[in-house]
Amino acid sequence: MDTSDGWSRRHFFGRAAAATAGVALVGQTAVPQAAADDGLVEVSCFINGKPETLRIDPRITLLDALRERLNLTGTKKGCDRGQCGACTVHVDGRRVVSCLTLAATLRGKRITTIEGLARGDELHPVQKAFVDCDGFQCGFCTSGQIMSATAVIKEGHAKTDDEIKEAMSGNICRCGAYPNIVAAIKQARGEA
Repeated sequence: MDTSDGWSRRHFFGRAAAATAGVALVGQTAVPQAAADDGLVEVSCFINGKPETLRIDPRITLLDALRERLNLTGTKKGCDRGQCGACTVHVDGRRVVSCLTLAATLRGKRITTIEGLARGDELHPVQKAFVDCDGFQCGFCTSGQIMSATAVIKEGHAKTDDEIKEAMSGNICRCGAYPNIVAAIKQARGEA
């Protein structure tokens, strides 16, 4: 179906799709838009004690930046909605769910992931306690559980079983290893 000005439906929709994909059409050939206007931002921060500079889309989450840009895959993508806690990391010593944290907001911040807890081959006391107390089954939630448990102990919210349960309530274990997780936190609390 051609219109009087030479445009067809196919031509119109082809141009619309190209515009949506972020490319310009020259004649009928798609070419990328200018790299100078790529919309990326530069973020410099410290990850596990090392300085890192990332050039990223401002909409990328910390979780995706860690996993896809830095290959730090210990932080797990669970629900991707901030509800399960599998993606918990520390930002300036405070626990956050990385799936809801924009990486562009972390300029100059100190981020610690599960990979940053151990000192060489020596496990962090919470990591050791999770192994000793069998605080995991499938292991998918374990990195987030350990990151939260580390913060709970540091925050002083690990005095009683009920206090531990309340402080850890943002971390879901689909296998139901909760009694072992509480035991691990109690053991690590004594070692901290």
